[in-house]
Amino acid sequence: MSIDQKLAELGITLPSPKPPLANYVPVVQTGNLLFVSGQVSVDAAGTVTAGKLGAGMSIEDGRAAARLCAINILAQVKAATGSLDKVVRVVKLVGFVNSTLEFPDHPAVMNGCSDLLVEVFGDKGRHARSAVGIAALPFNAAVEVEAIVEIA
Repeated sequence: MSIDQKLAELGITLPSPKPPLANYVPVVQTGNLLFVSGQVSVDAAGTVTAGKLGAGMSIEDGRAAARLCAINILAQVKAATGSLDKVVRVVKLVGFVNSTLEFPDHPAVMNGCSDLLVEVFGDKGRHARSAVGIAALPFNAAVEVEAIVEIA
């Protein structure tokens, strides 16, 4: 089954990747690695899942926001390569969780991104990861995730 078929089976339609709003590029390829710039929790309509974990936002809301980040990462990788079937492995994710100082569950939030990538790619989606709490993100986004992906 192709990755596009797997996404369709999961009911996921990838959005058109958004162009950067500052002086950077969304994806840099060096050798067989793609470095995907941070993708915030924004849906295809442009609505940002905004808020702060530990201050009115639940872990489930955060997981859903992190899942949106995964979908946006997939959209950027597909735009850069033409096909998600070229993915050899998701190597690493770095997740930033907009949270209060007291919020301890950054890994649980980031599982929203990680779980989707494993669901889409199977073992090729298993990756190293960091989950970091941060005081603020662009557009007050709840989550931002950057990725390193190996391609063939």
